Amino acid sequence: MVTTKKTKTKPPATKQNFPIVGIGASAGGLDAFKRLLKAIPENSGMAYVLVQHLDPSHESILPEILQRVTKIPVYEITEDIHLAPDHIYIIPANKILTSTDGILQLAPREKNILNLSIDIFFTSLAEVHKEFAVGVILSGTGKDGTQGLKAIKEYGGISIAQDAESAAYDGMPESAINAGVV
Repeated sequence: MVTTKKTKTKPPATKQNFPIVGIGASAGGLDAFKRLLKAIPENSGMAYVLVQHLDPSHESILPEILQRVTKIPVYEITEDIHLAPDHIYIIPANKILTSTDGILQLAPREKNILNLSIDIFFTSLAEVHKEFAVGVILSGTGKDGTQGLKAIKEYGGISIAQDAESAAYDGMPESAINAGVV
C-alpha cells in the first residue's frame, strides 16, 4: 500500500506496458526534482520513481513538498506496490528500492555501506522493464547512478543526465556524462 500524509489511497495495479522513469538525485536534488516535476504533464502515461539520498535517521517529508508543485499524485512507497502511469513514487529514508516485475520493493539499507541506492534501483529497472526503462540523473555528489544508467542503456532504455551547468552539484551528472552512458 502507498500512502501520503494526506491520503490513504492506492494507485491501481496495471499491465506494465508504459515507461517507468527512475529519477535519482543527491545533494541539491530537491530543487532539481521540483523543476522537473513542474514540467511533467499530468497525463504523460509514465510512472515516475524518485530515489534521493536521504538522511537515514530522519523521516522524509519529500512527498508533501513535491505534491505542492505538481497535480500528479505523489506517494511515498511504504510496502510492495504495483506501478501505475501518471503517478509519482518516492523512496522513504533508510531504504533500498528495487523493481521486480512492475512491483516496487523496499529493503532496509545496510549501515556503513556506501549508498548506491540509485544504481541499485536503475539496474533493477533496466533488467525488468528493458526498453520501457528511463533513467534520469539530477544534481548530486559522487558517482551513484552511472552504473544504473549504463544498465538502462544496455537494455534499450533511455538514459538522461541533468546539464552539469544547471546542477547545484555536478558530480553525479558529470560522472554519467563522462562515462558515455547518456
